[in-house]
Amino acid sequence: MASLSDDTLRKILDQIQTTAVQSQRALSISKQHTATKERERRIMQLTIDEIGSIDEDVNLYKGVGKMFLMVPRKEMEKELKDQEKELTDDITNLAKKSKYLEKQYNDAQNQLRDIFHHAPKQQ
Repeated sequence: MASLSDDTLRKILDQIQTTAVQSQRALSISKQHTATKERERRIMQLTIDEIGSIDEDVNLYKGVGKMFLMVPRKEMEKELKDQEKELTDDITNLAKKSKYLEKQYNDAQNQLRDIFHHAPKQQ
């Protein structure tokens, strides 16, 4: 470490710090997306439960633009379950991404800590 010039060391520290900041921002965004997807999935589950609790002879309608179309019950249930599965997959992928970003952030923090801990003390 002592053989590195001050300019090179400064560039390395800037790069590590930039990585840490970018990881922290991306992690925050990823957590916000996860919360949004969780909320959407919960609404989807409630809708599925509500449709399951009503009688078979009740007509179901789906909003399409400014109008509503009558949809067969089986088709509506399949569509909602497919959307719920897609949201669950998105949440799983976001969780993996968040874990990776946390690791990246922690690694950058540890590198900075190591550099400053092993830096020679100036008098």
